[in-house]
Formats: sequence, structure tokens, C-alpha cells
Amino acid sequence: MKAIFVLLLTLVSTALAAQQTIYDSIEHDGRKRAFILYVPANYSGREDVPLLFNFHGYSSNARNQMLYGDFRPLADTAGFLIVHPQGTDLNGISHWNVGGWTVGSTADDVGFTEGLLDTLRARYRIDSMRVYATGMSNGGYMSLQLACQLSNRFAAVASVTGSMTPEMYNQCDPQRPVAVMQIHGTADGIVPYTGTGWSISIKKVLKYWVDENNCNKEAVKENVDNSDPDDGSTVEHLSYSGGDEGVAVEHFKVLGGGHTWPGTKYGSSGTNYDIDASLEVWHFLSRYSLSGRRINTGMADAPAAHDAVLIYPNPVVSKLHLRVPNAGNESFRVFSSYGELLFPGRTKDGKADIDFSSLPAGIYILRLQDRSYKIVHGR
Repeated sequence: MKAIFVLLLTLVSTALAAQQTIYDSIEHDGRKRAFILYVPANYSGREDVPLLFNFHGYSSNARNQMLYGDFRPLADTAGFLIVHPQGTDLNGISHWNVGGWTVGSTADDVGFTEGLLDTLRARYRIDSMRVYATGMSNGGYMSLQLACQLSNRFAAVASVTGSMTPEMYNQCDPQRPVAVMQIHGTADGIVPYTGTGWSISIKKVLKYWVDENNCNKEAVKENVDNSDPDDGSTVEHLSYSGGDEGVAVEHFKVLGGGHTWPGTKYGSSGTNYDIDASLEVWHFLSRYSLSGRRINTGMADAPAAHDAVLIYPNPVVSKLHLRVPNAGNESFRVFSSYGELLFPGRTKDGKADIDFSSLPAGIYILRLQDRSYKIVHGR
């Protein structure tokens, strides 16, 4: 108990800044370009942390993407920053200039992204080896465009319901192997899975990156558990491993899925709930750096995304959600910052909702298995 108490004192001795959602802008190419930055409460500024770009879809905006394709609970646990850039208008509609239906655009979105990255690196402790991109629809295209044009700065990318335009495909010139994930529904009526005149088929996109990265030509296939039989879709996972520098290309093929973000709490018709796209994307991206697969960090042997521990939201106001999938009934304990055991508990089927509403604001410690997590409670 004394050792635990010392550990708790060590954990809480560091001052913790409050979580911040910052609405800001930079000047680029004669335009004011807006963005929203999410800084988790566990960011201390004393060590370099990963940065995730999360791009919105066509006609959407940064705030909607922050809520719809939400990575904030993961950032609260894993300690990375998230930036949600805002596209410019094309004929009155927000977009990212990726070719295809945006060929009339004059926006330098690749340059804006690089400028925004430089700005954030000047303000925060960003690990330049671990910068990632993801996005929904047009934002997914943008992520793949960064793999084509800024491979020296983005370690890995993931597209959700996006693809590559013919212009992007023909001009793509990555300077290093880039790990790529694609999540796409076969019944997507906006960005067709089989392609169209302005969009490359998902099969062709995967082949491009498999060939470019020199991955195994045959995928390892796995059927994901149909945990929600009422969502009207199932998921097949394909993994092309063995690429240069250890990179892989992975694909979640949502059979019957529509133009949606799997697992989102803002569900609509065609949304799959067998997977959580945010969780799968982060698990994939976080395995890579600019030098390839992060073998020496232990991440190379990390469990599947559905085995990852999730603790959110942090800071917490009322209920803290603990998810330890596949763990059954797992014991946990909550301590005060002084090392006092407040209450023990157990998960049920790997889940627990811990009520902090009756506790005073402050710092607490959640002890799970052999790990301790710092929890900030504020009202």
C-alpha cells in the first residue's frame, strides 16, 4: 500500500492544465484559414506528443467533424493533440482541393496544412515523427493527398469514406513508404466503392498503396464479429503487411455500409456499429512514425483495437466511462490524490460507468490491473 501511495503522489505532483478546445486561424496564401485545436488535459508541455489532423467532409466544417468523427476520448487517454482544419468555399460549399469535383478550386490546401503544422509545432511540443492525418469523405481524399505530397511529414494516414481522384492518383509521388488505412462501405452512394469518373475505385486505391509500399499482394482476411446485427451491415478486415520499413495497408470493408463514420454517436441509416472507426484509425496510425513501424516501442505487438483500454471523458464532470473489451469482470479502484481508497469496483463484460458527481472537484487516480490513470474531475 505504501508503494501505491508513493506512486499516487508521484502521479499527482505534476500540475495538470485543463483540457482546451481552441478556435484559431492562420494566414496562408492571402487567406485567413481557420482551425479548431483540441488539447487534452494530460498535455503537460514537457514532452513531445503526436498530432492528428482530422479533416471534415465536403460541405461540412471543422466543428461537425470534431463531433462526428470524434477522437477526443482517445486523446484524453493516449495524450495526443487533434487539429480540425477548416476548408475554404468552392461555389459556396466548403471543400478540400483534391481534384475530381474540385478541379475549379484555387485553394492551396497542401500548403495550408504544412503551414498549420509548422505553426502548431512552434506553439506546442509536437513529435515531428508522429504526425498523422485522417478524415471523412472529402477529408479522406485530403488525407490520401497528404500521403502523396507530404509523405516526408505525415507518418501514416487513414481515409474514412474517401478515395483518390484521378488527378491525385496520376500525380501521386510519395517519397517514402506510407502506412494507409481505408474504411469504406460497399453501399456508399456518395463516394462509390467501385469508383466513378471523378473517383478511383477502392480496390484500385488499395492496389496503388500495396504496390507503392511493396506490401504482400495477398491480404490476410478476417471477418469482424457482427456485434450489432441490427445495423444492416457486416465488416471484413483486410491487411496487406510486409511493406518497406514495416508499413502495412489495411482496409475495413463495410459490407452494406453507407457513406457514414462507423461507430459514431450521430448515427444515421447505413452506419455500422460492429467497429468504431475512430478507435480503429488511431490504433492503426499510432503504430507508425516517419521511420516506419514503431517496433521498439512495443506498439508493434499491441493488441487489436477492440482490446484497447478506453477511459473517457477526462476531465470528467459526472460519469467516467471505462471500457476494457474482452476482459470480462475486471477489478478497479479509485483513489483520492492523497492515496485514500474511495471505492473499489468491477467492470461487467469489460464495461463500467464510474459516477464522480458526488465527489469534490480535483485530481483522482484510477487503478486498473498494474496501471494507474490520472483523472481530472471538475464541475
